[in-house]
Amino acid sequence: MNASSYQDHFERAALDPDAFWLEQAARIRWFQPPRQGHAEAASGGQAWFSDGELNTAWLALDAQVEAGRGEQAALIHDSPVTGVVQTLSYAELTERVARMAGALAGLGVGRGDRVVIYMPMVPEAVIGMLACARLGAIHSVVFGGFAPHELAVRIDDARPRVILSASCGIEVDRVIAYKPLLDAALERARHAPRAAVILQRPQARAELLAGRDHDWAALEAAAAPADPVPVRGSDPLYILYTSGTTGKPKGVVRDNGGHAVAMHYSMEVVYGMRPGEVFWAASDVGWVVGHSYIVYAPLIYGCTTLLYEGKPVRTPDAGAFWRVIDQHRVNAMFTAPTAFRAIRKEDPDGERMAGHDLSCLKRLFLAGERLDPPTYEWLKQRTGLPVLDHWWQTETGWAIACNPVGLESFPEKPGSATKPTPGFQVEILDPDGQPCRPGQQGAVCVRQPLPPGCLLGIWGDPERFRLGYLETYPGYYLSGDGGYMDEEGDVFVMGRMDDVINVAGHRLSTGEMEEIVAAHPAVAECAVFGVADELKGQLPLGLVVLKDGCGQTADEVCAELVARVRAQVGAVACFRRAVVVQRLPKTRSGKILRRALRDLADGQNVEVPSTIDDPAILAEIRTRLDRGSGGDA
Repeated sequence: MNASSYQDHFERAALDPDAFWLEQAARIRWFQPPRQGHAEAASGGQAWFSDGELNTAWLALDAQVEAGRGEQAALIHDSPVTGVVQTLSYAELTERVARMAGALAGLGVGRGDRVVIYMPMVPEAVIGMLACARLGAIHSVVFGGFAPHELAVRIDDARPRVILSASCGIEVDRVIAYKPLLDAALERARHAPRAAVILQRPQARAELLAGRDHDWAALEAAAAPADPVPVRGSDPLYILYTSGTTGKPKGVVRDNGGHAVAMHYSMEVVYGMRPGEVFWAASDVGWVVGHSYIVYAPLIYGCTTLLYEGKPVRTPDAGAFWRVIDQHRVNAMFTAPTAFRAIRKEDPDGERMAGHDLSCLKRLFLAGERLDPPTYEWLKQRTGLPVLDHWWQTETGWAIACNPVGLESFPEKPGSATKPTPGFQVEILDPDGQPCRPGQQGAVCVRQPLPPGCLLGIWGDPERFRLGYLETYPGYYLSGDGGYMDEEGDVFVMGRMDDVINVAGHRLSTGEMEEIVAAHPAVAECAVFGVADELKGQLPLGLVVLKDGCGQTADEVCAELVARVRAQVGAVACFRRAVVVQRLPKTRSGKILRRALRDLADGQNVEVPSTIDDPAILAEIRTRLDRGSGGDA
């Protein structure tokens, strides 16, 4: 990319989006280059590059081999839970993907067919995704270990021809058998796939059902390599389900062409990477981060990507991330703030960093939830590196706001995701649809058209897409998040709009209170949310996890937290209650389950979500709330 400024990219993408993105599209390899920019898709979103033809797997693999990267490491699999490290070159990964594509074709999978992938963090999960893309099939990855009901719902919605799975996953030191979960899901599902392909892992082998189940290794070994199938730029690449307010998951649909262009552009502009460098997104292929930045973007851009089957702590300790960075010479890392909060809790002084050569690491990127200033400051102190917050969603597939280090670097501001990414015209709107003044909180929206890489729509439900994202503010995409922009145009995302509570008629941000609570030196993690109150409508409640060896009692900390919020927000916040707990309930991707906590505190029966990392946590917190003393200020 020629040297140019952020402002140049932003203005050109805003004034003539078709011309700007066709220029970026010319930087990747197509079978038939597009001449058309965007058009309205029947599914509700924007279809980009509909007249172009390409194949995403060919672009990520074969094209890299042709460019001379055949011997470069494409995928490093680091699995502390099994003690195995495996590296696949671009040539090796291309060969395995082509063979697996041939195996899927032998099972009847073709262009436009769906394949559900229900797997742990192993190379075969990546191979399965790319094999689907090679055939022009549509993959739908479901987080490994999801409960049978959740898996069955997704099977019925996507209606896959084949399911790819494994005999087991490994959670720290616990083996989770996947095959019984898959069998139970298939018993519940109305749709019956033609076949299931099972990767047998030595930690727990699965019993295969004759006539339906196939052994992955045998099937792949016997298959002939399949050629890549050309698809249109606007043809779907994958469906990824995300939680919906109705309880029914939303199948976010991503296209091939717009996605490939966005992934290539973002590796350079958002992450400042160069081909041949090592990129580590410490996430899971079951989430959008895994799709975008474990699998597709690094390979499309010619980087080495790292697939990590472990945790930030307990595999074996809080030095796990530093070991991986050192061993594999990682140049840039991307993870969620909750990962570093866990590390900070167990190793507040960063002692586990000792002995690891981190000179290879240029930048740390954080997203997935709000980067609280204390975590930001801890990382800055311990690493001395740029710590770059950026904000995006499953629906967008890449950053809406970032510090565009590939164009120019802006000063870091704790709590801010920095500037709108070129292509995203971010505006803060009040309830009447009018622009908010600098510093005034409102709904974070993006003016249409959305840039390439964002969702085509919701699988099989264009009306849900229209109602959920487009109807509230005509001409805009509604993110569902609240926040503000400051005088310099930097974006501050404070959390979901439903995290704004109404205390005696005053609308208050729990995100702001959470920031104050998190800044206390004894606090490792916290969640502030609203609970029902007969007099005031809602009152804020803080749940707090203390740092190991913090030197203060729970009662002392909670009293100080109440005083801090009162001093910084005012008595109007009515923040009178903080409760110390051992842990906070989170999804397996690390997001705190605030809705479940809110329901729990309101005395409602809480159905344990299938996404929770440890169901026992909710029972512990209910007991703690009911006790109402000893750290309850």
